[in-house]
Amino acid sequence: MKTQPIRPGWHTASFLGARETNADAVAASTDWTTGRLAVALADGVGDTPAAARAALRAASEAAAAPVVEGPVAALARARRAVLADPEAGDCVVVVAQPLPVGYAIAWVGDVRAYAWSGGVLHQLTTDHTVAEYFRARGEPVTRRMEHTVLTSMRTADPPRFGHTTLRTPTGLLLTSDGVHRVLTSGEMADILARSVNPAAALTAAAKAAGATDNATAAVIDPGGMAVAPVAA
Repeated sequence: MKTQPIRPGWHTASFLGARETNADAVAASTDWTTGRLAVALADGVGDTPAAARAALRAASEAAAAPVVEGPVAALARARRAVLADPEAGDCVVVVAQPLPVGYAIAWVGDVRAYAWSGGVLHQLTTDHTVAEYFRARGEPVTRRMEHTVLTSMRTADPPRFGHTTLRTPTGLLLTSDGVHRVLTSGEMADILARSVNPAAALTAAAKAAGATDNATAAVIDPGGMAVAPVAA
């Protein structure tokens, strides 16, 4: 497991799982207009260096995009970077940009963003998966459908990006499916409430629960100041 050194306002951790490559990536950038962090999490499609390269390019570009242009523009910028790189594969991405109060969020695929405050966890994104498509229509779903995404950096243009806005003071949790496929919302909320470094605790819990995929979490502290890390 690898843990990102604490920076003011956020921390992140990642677990390889049973994969040969950790194709998850997280990036953050301080927005000069608010002094707060924009954070992006990307999950590469597949278990290859090309998938990892796509995730790193996408997360870095999305996090560094001008906040004034909004999160959809940030994902469009990330998409152009991935498409322009002949060595990059594909990935799914979620980016959260700070507002004066709250966050603006955009995503493709099955990475997620949650708001958390006072021990309550609220999912802000909707998975772009075959399973979610059929579930919303009252149709039965299979386990395989949960892992089949309908949008990604290479397959979706901006009109198909998901986006939402949260205009209340809150902490923020971003996860790859290696975390939220094996931990319930209640389990994650409990970890966020009681852990000194919840990002590391979330990935450790995913590992203990038998996660085989890459499992990555990024946590933005609701008070704007990260706490000291502890060993997972």
